[in-house]
Amino acid sequence: MAAVLLLLLLSAAALAARGALPPPEQAARVARVVLHSCDWGALATLSAQDGLRGHPFANVFSISDGAPGPGRGSGVPYLYLTDMEISVRDLRVNSNASLTVSLAQTPYCKKHKYDPQNPLCAHIIFCGSVVKVNDSEAAIAKKALFSRHPEMESWPKDHNWFFAKFNITNIWVLDYFGGLKIVTPEEYYSVKP
Repeated sequence: MAAVLLLLLLSAAALAARGALPPPEQAARVARVVLHSCDWGALATLSAQDGLRGHPFANVFSISDGAPGPGRGSGVPYLYLTDMEISVRDLRVNSNASLTVSLAQTPYCKKHKYDPQNPLCAHIIFCGSVVKVNDSEAAIAKKALFSRHPEMESWPKDHNWFFAKFNITNIWVLDYFGGLKIVTPEEYYSVKP
């Protein structure tokens, strides 16, 4: 029995080393792995713009929770923003938002021939708010973002870019058939990806 258990543990370790997704029953780890695997997400706000006021408005943003590679993610989605961006204008009125990330943007789903809407092509929905980071956290955000998006360093300085983070309050994981799984922020931050 011990030999079978050891074999299963070694097989699981080998799959993890190859970048496989954690099993569905480890929803918090799935959420951490999916976020760390993604370079961008769809941020949805409530529009404050004339003609759209109060309507959902989704926009694509580059994100990062740390330098690429296994075990390097903090779990905190960082963003590089400017007040010139329409969604940031929405956030100035109401900072609540949702952020969706999906393995559809990685080779994972194509490799397994999963349609982006197939639950096996895992996606995570975070709800919370977008907040500007303080000075001590700005260095962490800068390192996380510029390690994945080096072009950002050369963006026009007169746009007054600033670092922000998605402050997570709710997490929904869709990675298997049978519906969403709810993960608390405490569960999410307590696991290693």
